[in-house]
Order: sequence, then C-alpha cells, then structure tokens
Amino acid sequence: MEVDLSTLSGKNKTKGQDRIGKGFLHQEIGLTKKFGAKEKEKLYKDLATLLGAGVDFKTALDILANQQKKEFIRDLILGIKNKIIKGKNFYEALEETNRFSPYEYYSIKIGEETKKLDAVLMELHKYFKRQLKLKKQIIAVITYPSFVLLLTVGVLYFMLSYVVPMFGSVFQQFDGELPALTKKIMLLSEKFPLILGIGIVVLLTVVLLIRLYKKHPTYRRYQAQVLLKIPFFGRLIKMVYLARYCQFLDLLLTARTPLTDSLEMVKKVIGFYPIETSIDTIRTDVIRGTSFAAAMKKHRIYEYKLTSMVAVAEEINQLDTMFARLADEYDEEVEHKTKMIGVILEPIIIIVIGLIVGVIMVAMYAPMFDLSKIIRGG
Repeated sequence: MEVDLSTLSGKNKTKGQDRIGKGFLHQEIGLTKKFGAKEKEKLYKDLATLLGAGVDFKTALDILANQQKKEFIRDLILGIKNKIIKGKNFYEALEETNRFSPYEYYSIKIGEETKKLDAVLMELHKYFKRQLKLKKQIIAVITYPSFVLLLTVGVLYFMLSYVVPMFGSVFQQFDGELPALTKKIMLLSEKFPLILGIGIVVLLTVVLLIRLYKKHPTYRRYQAQVLLKIPFFGRLIKMVYLARYCQFLDLLLTARTPLTDSLEMVKKVIGFYPIETSIDTIRTDVIRGTSFAAAMKKHRIYEYKLTSMVAVAEEINQLDTMFARLADEYDEEVEHKTKMIGVILEPIIIIVIGLIVGVIMVAMYAPMFDLSKIIRGG
C-alpha cells in the first residue's frame, strides 16, 4: 500500500497546541539517542527535496530511513511511515513520537491542509539551519573566554596556594616591615580556600534559585531588563530574539497561517519575556483593526527598522517575504556582533590575566629589593 502525498490532507484538529509552551529547544538536549536541530535540518531538507521531485510519501520515507546511519532515527522514520499507513496524518504521526515540537507539527499540519507540505518542510529546514548557525556562532564566542577564564582561575589558585605561601615563609624569617600590597596578597592567600569555598556555594545557590524561579514572571521580567542593559551584549541578545521572532513569523505566514494565530504560536515558543508580553496587546490591536506595524510600535522591544519594514510589507501584502528578509538581516547582524565580541574579548582577557599575575609577582618581589637592608639590619 502506497501513501500518496495528496491523501495527507489533515482534519482540522488542534490537539497538542496547549503543550506548545514546553519549548522545542528542550527536546534537543540529550546524551543518548539525540534527535536535535542537526538531524531535523537534514530530515526536513531531504524530505522536501523528495516530495518536490514527485516521489510518493511512502517511498520518500523508505528512502530516508534506509540512508540513516543511526538505527534509532531509522526506526523513528519507519514508525512514522507505519502510522501514516494506518490512517494517521503526517503531523499526527510526528506528534505521537514525542520527538517533534508542537511548533513543527502544527506548521506541517498547515502545510498538509494547504497542499504546500514541501514548501513548509523547506522552511523548517531553513529555520533549523539558522538555529544551528546561531548556536555555532555563540559557542565560538564563549569557548575561548570560558577556557581562558578557567585557566585564569587555575593560575590564581596555584599562585595563591603555592607561590605566595613560599614567599611568605621566606619573609617571616626577617623582621623587616613588608609593603602594604604584599601584606594584602599574603592575607588573600591565607583566606583564599575560604573565599573559593564561599564562591562555589554562592554560585551553586544562584544556579539553584535560577532553576527554581526561571519560569516565574517577576524573575523573567527582571532578567530580561538586566540582560538588555548589558553594554554590547544587551544589543546582541535583543538581535538574537528579534531574529527568532522573524523566523517564526516567516515560517508560519509562509504556511498561510492567519496572522493572529501566528502571533499566538510565537508567544508560546519565543522564550523571551518582553516579546511574549507584547504579543497579547499586539494581537488584540490587530483584531480590532490596527495595523500590525502600528501595534508593534507601541512596544520598545521592536526597533524602528523592524516596524517600518513591516509597515511597507503590509501595504503590499508581502509579510512572509519581508519577515524572511528581516530574519536574514538579523542573522547577519548577530554573526557580525559575535565576531566582534571575539575580537574585543581576546585582548581584554589577556590584559586581565597579565594584570592579575603582574600584581601578585610585584607584591612578592617588592620586598626582595629591600632584602639586603633587612639582612644588614639583622
């Protein structure tokens, strides 16, 4: 029995939409049997290509299953095919696997109903491709500073735990007065294990509190306010979420989802408090007849470039195309800023490490200049 693409028009069911707020990003984290953005990006691209070439659905899934190197992905695809053969719609089969987010299978549902499944699949491919690109950029930015930070802590620990006490034992053999800086560094060395312990406890406490209250509205509001006020990084964070906002709307509008429904979907998956809280008001204004751009202008999170371009797109009825362009522009800006962060952070970190080591060494060697006087005085 073959399942033709034309038979996959779904019934108008919306079950599972209430679970959309769980977040698709959380489903991509796993140590075993990972089926994350990388695997989804390839799956959607290959499936869209096969369907676009006129291959029937059953054959397309068989081809995809046979080319998988990971057995669990092959079994997943074959399981989806079997559910479709038994009469399930494609989006229902995806939903029942618990491997796909509501954002994905809802978009696919729209694609099935509008007979534009291959186009929606290609948009999902582009979305996950953007996510992978952004993830790699962020990892590239934080990897070097994180490594250097750990190295700095290690150097500081070694110097305060071993080098400074060694000098201190030498200085104690003489009665001379030590410089103020040397006394402070030696005191820091004595208290360093306690300070390090307190620091670890504070860090673990902060992490625990964040995990407990990360979904609380008050915490999320203040967190967003603090993040957006951080010099340079605040702008970068804003661009990341505006890019995601445009990507979501691009995909949903391309799938011919009504704007009000698209906004409701975006609210549940965007994961950024200022945008989430703005969408209810925007959606209400749009329903009352206010233009989308005018409704967005009431909220500071949306910058002038975004609202002005949306206004133009509304006039020519090209919102989906405009959001695709805006998503690309924001992606380029994020890429540029992440590269700039790497360029700026590297010399700053080197200077900081040099200052830390330099101050400690100056503090230890300063008494050595007067060591001859101390010896004569003895």
